[in-house]
Amino acid sequence: MNGIVVRDNEKFEKAVKRFTKICERAGVLSDVKRHRRYEKPSAELKRKKNARERKRLREERRKLRSYR
Repeated sequence: MNGIVVRDNEKFEKAVKRFTKICERAGVLSDVKRHRRYEKPSAELKRKKNARERKRLREERRKLRSYR
C-alpha cells in the first residue's frame, strides 16, 4: 500500500499532490480501472492482440514518414 508521511509545516495540498504522484508511478489507478469489471481471458487476449497490431502499424507509419 502506498502512503506518505506529512512533514512538519507541509501544506495539505502539497502532501496530496505527492501522494497522487506516488500512486501514479505505482500504477494504482490503471490497476483499479483494469479490475473494475471481470474480463474473460479470451477477451483480454483479443484486446492485447489488437493493441499490439495498432502499435505495429503506428511504428510502421512512423518509419515510412522518416524515409521520405
